[in-house]
Amino acid sequence: MQNLNWQRSDLIDESDEVVLHQTREQKQTLEQSSGIQVEDRNAGRVKITDVQVNGEGEKQIGKKQGQYITLSVPTLTLEDKDGFQQLEKALLTNFKKLHESISWKDDDKILIIGLGNRTITPDAIGPYLIDHLHSLEQIDDKFVMYAPGVTGQTGYETGEFVAALAERIKPKLIIVVDALATRASSRLCKTVQLTDTGIHPGSGVGNQRQEISFEMLGVPVTAIGIPTVVDAPVLIADAVELMLRSIAARVAERGKPSSKLSLSSWQPDTNKELDMSLITPIFGEWATWSKEERQQLFEETFAASHSQLMVTPKEADYWIDKYATLISSMLTKWASEL
Repeated sequence: MQNLNWQRSDLIDESDEVVLHQTREQKQTLEQSSGIQVEDRNAGRVKITDVQVNGEGEKQIGKKQGQYITLSVPTLTLEDKDGFQQLEKALLTNFKKLHESISWKDDDKILIIGLGNRTITPDAIGPYLIDHLHSLEQIDDKFVMYAPGVTGQTGYETGEFVAALAERIKPKLIIVVDALATRASSRLCKTVQLTDTGIHPGSGVGNQRQEISFEMLGVPVTAIGIPTVVDAPVLIADAVELMLRSIAARVAERGKPSSKLSLSSWQPDTNKELDMSLITPIFGEWATWSKEERQQLFEETFAASHSQLMVTPKEADYWIDKYATLISSMLTKWASEL
């Protein structure tokens, strides 16, 4: 079988080693064996996962040594003004914390790079952000902003553009904003990841380019990423998982008063622990497989036909504009206090 990574993800908290830390015992084992420290907390509706990776952890999960902060509002919608306000507030707080060790001078410059292809909506968050910053009535004089496009448009590595700018401007900090890939459809356009490790443009969609990082440029690099795309087979796997759990929950509740007293269409709780063997008479042993085993089946099935198909929400243009506005607002508030 061709070894394809159809569960591509740029989010560190979706790596298998970090996902498996739900219990205190698992969390301690993870920290001791992998050099990874994970802290979960909430700020209102915003769920925050703070991951610290040391040298040993880098070898274990293939993510660079450094700090990763993931902020998510699972119930976020385009009309959710309160959700976006809470997300921006939490993002600003954590962005400040990530840079509190930097000593600023009045003439220090901050280079803001908006990565992505503005002609492809789910990849346009970077260029949109630069447009929003340029449209502000008053632009912070610390900011130097640039959207270099993508290698397919320019013929040059994005990292080369950034390196040339960094050499000329001598910034105190480089901030890179880009679209990311997720392996969970529920996180599309509802999550922001901050990291001080820099970024590999295009890595989430299998088109990895030259790294933009402190190691390459000699300047601290902070990456801000928004997951806007997911592999198509992931959507299929999620849909099948939800269907099987829904049927199992209905079978388990059959005959109980809770299913008969509902005044409207009864919806089972699919998040609780379920006995999947209840539906083996319908689906056979396949229904009792773990989610990972079913995902492996989808990998084999779709290896040839759907391995390169990425999916984005139909309202992607509205989401991109919302996040460009949110990040530009956060950055201007942060810079005004330096």
